[in-house]
Amino acid sequence: MNRVAFIFPGQGSQKVGMGQDAHQADSRARDVFERADAALGFSLTKLCFEGPEEELRLTANTQPAILTVSYALYQALGETPDWVAGHSLGEWSANVVAGALAFEDAVRLVRKRGQYMQEAVPVGEGAMAAVLRAERALVDAICEATEGVVEAVNYNSPGQIVIAGAKDAVERASERLKEEKARVMPLPVSAPFHCSLMRPAEERLSHDLEPIEFGDPEFRLYANVTAEPIEQGSKLKEALTLQVSRPVRWEELIRRMIADGAGLFVEIGPGRVLTGLVSRIDKNVNVLSVQSMDDLEAARTAIAEFRAS
Repeated sequence: MNRVAFIFPGQGSQKVGMGQDAHQADSRARDVFERADAALGFSLTKLCFEGPEEELRLTANTQPAILTVSYALYQALGETPDWVAGHSLGEWSANVVAGALAFEDAVRLVRKRGQYMQEAVPVGEGAMAAVLRAERALVDAICEATEGVVEAVNYNSPGQIVIAGAKDAVERASERLKEEKARVMPLPVSAPFHCSLMRPAEERLSHDLEPIEFGDPEFRLYANVTAEPIEQGSKLKEALTLQVSRPVRWEELIRRMIADGAGLFVEIGPGRVLTGLVSRIDKNVNVLSVQSMDDLEAARTAIAEFRAS
């Protein structure tokens, strides 16, 4: 249990103002924002810092914004992980940090990824819902038995699973889950991410990914679709492609990392969602969050103390 894992958040953690203090205080972070603006051809920096919020929430903007803030905070932190992983979109951040994918390629591709995911299902025709206090087998069985497209798409932690699909099918499955005493909360999202309705988006993204060079990662990277480590660049590209329309196996991934020896998880990026999930998966591991410049010194100290112990 002596390995340090850096983990990176996905969509939903965004907020106006994120990354601004890092941009002001650290030249390495500032450089990341400048590179993102140049790669995209517009000021992502201004959107992150000033909004408006409704524009930042558009998935084609949210995805490059979270990637950029996460990578900027990683650069400002100046520490090296043993292993990396990311939740959904966060897996792109993990690929950049691991040196497998150039940041400029990643920021352009995730903008397209967001656009393709939104265009795969017209707004209002898809839905997602969080299911709490229900076993995985029950959620899977009800999705399987429900007419229409509804699937478990995020296995986040014990008692927290997200379902997605066609709006009417998600509503029917939600009612059946409530009858089984589960708590179900509709999620305010614009598309049903990670379900089979995203196949058109996956196909479009695969064409864009085809000419992109992926190197072998400098750190072991655990993938969402397999919940296993990947150490070849070609396999990382395949994992990012398949991830668009397949479940995020986060609980399995974290359990595998712990079994392999991860004892400290450092979430880098906006929000504390993953910190909470890891704690629910195994309360015995160490977790900390780096969301702003205020967190950097404590994180550096915690990493040094963990490695010295």
